[in-house]
Amino acid sequence: MSTRVILVTGANGSLGRAIAEAFLAEAPANFVWLGVHTRRASAVELACRHANRAACLPLDVTQPADWKTAVAEILARDGRLDVLVNNAGFHEDSLLATMPAESWQRVLDANLNAVFHGCQAVLPTMIGQRHGRIINIASLSALLAPPGQTNYAAAKAGILALTQSLAKEVARLGITVNAVCPGYLETEALAGLGDAERKAALARVPMRRFGTPAEVAAAVRFLACSEASYITGSRLKIDGGIF
Repeated sequence: MSTRVILVTGANGSLGRAIAEAFLAEAPANFVWLGVHTRRASAVELACRHANRAACLPLDVTQPADWKTAVAEILARDGRLDVLVNNAGFHEDSLLATMPAESWQRVLDANLNAVFHGCQAVLPTMIGQRHGRIINIASLSALLAPPGQTNYAAAKAGILALTQSLAKEVARLGITVNAVCPGYLETEALAGLGDAERKAALARVPMRRFGTPAEVAAAVRFLACSEASYITGSRLKIDGGIF
C-alpha cells in the first residue's frame, strides 16, 4: 500500500485515537495528523510513540480559519492529503423545552458545521489530486433519535444528508464520501453512566455488549482503502444490532 497522508479530528478522544492507531498499524509509510483543539497527554503520547509518522495539529473544527491553516501546514510538509476523518464532536443533552439556545448552537457548530468546514477545506486539494477519502463520524442517534438529544440527533442526521449530497458532487473526481453511525461504545461518554443507566443501555443492545473504538476504527480504515473505491454516499451503522 502506498504512502497516504491522513487527518483525524478529535484525536484526543478514545475513538479518534483508535482511528489514528488503525491507520498507523495499516502501513509503515502512512503519516497521520492528529487534529486537536488543545494538546492533551493522550494525543501527545500517541504522536511521540510514532515519531516521524504522526504529529499533533492545532485545530478548532468550528473555525474555518483554523481549517485553512491546518490544511496549509499539511500541504507544506507532505504536499498532499489523502484521507479526512471528521471525528470531532460532542453532545449536550437536554429536553428541547428547556434547552438553552446556546447549547443548540454549540452542538450544531461542533458536529455539523465542523464537517462542512472540514470538507470545504480539503476539497480543493483532493480535487486537484483526483483522489481522496472523506469519512464522517455520525451516530446511531441520527437514525434512531432518542429523547433529550434534539440538538445532537439533528446535527448527526445533517451529517448523513451532507455525506450523501457531497458524495454525488465529487463521485467523478476520484473522491468518496461516507459516514459511519456508531452506537454505544466503550468511550469517555459511557464511563459517565451510572450502574442503572449502563445496565439499561446494555439491555437495548441485541449483542448484549458495547462496541469498542477499535471496531469502529476498522470500518473507517476499510472505507478509506483502495478496495472500497466503489462505496460512496453510504452510512454504515455499527451498533450491535440495535437498529
